[in-house]
Amino acid sequence: MPIVGFVCGDNMAEDKKAGSRAPSHIAEALGQSEMFHEFQERLAKVAPIERPVLLLGERGTGKELAASRLHYLSNRWQGPFITLNCSALTPSLIESELFGFEKGAFTGAAEQRTGRFETADNGSLFLDEVGTIPVEVQEKILRVVEYGSFERVGSSASIDVDVRIIAATNADLPDMVSKGQFKQDLLDRLSFDVLFLPPLRDRIEDIMLLANHFASRMAFEMNREEIPVFSREAQQALESYSWPGNVRELKNLVERAVYRSNSGTITDILFDPFVSPYESNVTQKRKDSTQEAQASPFDDLLGKPLNEAVNELKIRLVEKALKKAKYNQRAAAKALGLTYDQFRGLYRKYRERFK
Repeated sequence: MPIVGFVCGDNMAEDKKAGSRAPSHIAEALGQSEMFHEFQERLAKVAPIERPVLLLGERGTGKELAASRLHYLSNRWQGPFITLNCSALTPSLIESELFGFEKGAFTGAAEQRTGRFETADNGSLFLDEVGTIPVEVQEKILRVVEYGSFERVGSSASIDVDVRIIAATNADLPDMVSKGQFKQDLLDRLSFDVLFLPPLRDRIEDIMLLANHFASRMAFEMNREEIPVFSREAQQALESYSWPGNVRELKNLVERAVYRSNSGTITDILFDPFVSPYESNVTQKRKDSTQEAQASPFDDLLGKPLNEAVNELKIRLVEKALKKAKYNQRAAAKALGLTYDQFRGLYRKYRERFK
């Protein structure tokens, strides 16, 4: 049974009057895999606890969607859900965006402005890409977490707020702490619980559920009467791909496939839209053979312990086979003379090297 999560919509006033716990304009978090259900259960368990939560996951795994679900399952669901993509702002702008500023605080500050913390009072503040926040601004965030107060830029007056922080990143925050790039105290306070979003490649049972969902929505958007279906080969290709861009990449790929398809059956899956259709196979083969001749996979393995060298060679062969097969894992397994299960075992063992 798929689970559906909700994000903030445009008709919150009507929803509150109706007593609904979810906005009427929604986005879906769909899944039927065990890994997906386990994540949603952990999320639902921590949602009502009035503590910060840290969401960790690769790009495209749906961190903002998870943050909004945390908010709407919490006791703050009637309060504001405010988001800020910290990586989209320069270091000089993040402080004023978070805490606001007084008129005349700096050149261009023609009037007082309310920051995100103040706007999120009695609600939740989602800090996406929290690892990009400068250390000096982290100090002020730590004070809000600990004491519930801050000052606007250019003011000494303290403002009290009641805000739950939900933070997200795909960065290694403990490593950043060791390098002095992130405050240990802030990390300790933000990580009351740490939820890891599962990557799509480990949610194989969810791939076609999501693909069919995105395909149906795209067909509806294009006013097509026929619901798209995927051929057996297309389905195998989707389920074998490693999905470095996760659900976001799947959505984009499926929508492109539907729009390009001239029938109700989708057979052509284009994983890399940047491959030129004008480069001949002969040219490509010549380029591949030249690159292979220039770089031997053994040159830098001499002098290493045998077991280490063998493991390194396995990693390189798997990586090369994946690239040549355009990340179709079944095709890569065939190229290496392995069964799909044998290949998946190797991929899982060394997958940290393929990110």
